[in-house]
Amino acid sequence: MIEIILLVIGFVFLIKGADFLVDGASSIARRLKVSDLVVGLTVVAFGTSMPELFVNIIASIRGDAGIAMGNILGSNIANVLLILGISSIIFPLSVTKGTVWKEIPLSLLAAVLLGVLANDQLIDKAGFSALTRIDGLVLISFFIIFLYYSFSIAKRVEGMDEHVPAKLYGFGKSSILVIIGLVGLAVGGKWITEGAVHIASILGVSQSFIGLTLVALGTSLPELATSAVAAYRKNAEIAVGNVVGSNIFNIFWVLGLSSLIKPIPFQPRYNIDVGVVILSSVLLFVTMFTGKKRLLDRWEGVTFVVLYVSYIALLIVSS
Repeated sequence: MIEIILLVIGFVFLIKGADFLVDGASSIARRLKVSDLVVGLTVVAFGTSMPELFVNIIASIRGDAGIAMGNILGSNIANVLLILGISSIIFPLSVTKGTVWKEIPLSLLAAVLLGVLANDQLIDKAGFSALTRIDGLVLISFFIIFLYYSFSIAKRVEGMDEHVPAKLYGFGKSSILVIIGLVGLAVGGKWITEGAVHIASILGVSQSFIGLTLVALGTSLPELATSAVAAYRKNAEIAVGNVVGSNIFNIFWVLGLSSLIKPIPFQPRYNIDVGVVILSSVLLFVTMFTGKKRLLDRWEGVTFVVLYVSYIALLIVSS
């Protein structure tokens, strides 16, 4: 029972830790005269991926590969089908040509690349499959390319400044916020991982199932809040860009860094979930050409949410 309570508290620590880290680091960066654009693309963007990152690092170190892989795959599926679905129901999301032809395909490439790198058994007939440190370097290399692209287009995206916390603190308070944030992320990530493993053993289900559902939904809360608020404010480009960018971050950055720290074993059954990640990216791309061009309409959002609920139901039945 105590593990379940700690898991719930862990989510609070994880999300608030990310908030404190972003507030403190953003304030320090702005005190050092770093532009809001750079802060938004680095400190804030990295901050929203911190929950997934810390859970993955701790899960990898503990040897809980199912939690680590399920967290990322589940988060990416939830980001598109659930978060974009809910956001487009709040307000139909129009998307720029650049997002349609560059960023969405890049998120699709990330998912396909993950499937290729992780399937050593299938492709090379190796004894086992894993994301190795070399695979991690490949993913990080693609992440650097993505960052370069993001900086090149950021000045043309309206609403970037809304991502940057408005408050400015002194260096002392900012440093304390960063330290508290890091501690919160570490403690929250540890409690979530331990609680998830405990719940999996109680229910008699796989760790990957808990990672794909409970852990993935919890770590996706920052993206849900950001995209839902952006949709409510009718800032569609930020709503879609936040989700697509998060999916790219999760694979190239989080899985890349996690596998550099410790190789992550990859079970063949994960290919189904990799396939769902790929399918969700393809569906997002296709919806840009159905109905009104480059618009995710409310009925499409409802379809996305129904597909997500169906996917979760299928996971429950198969478990």
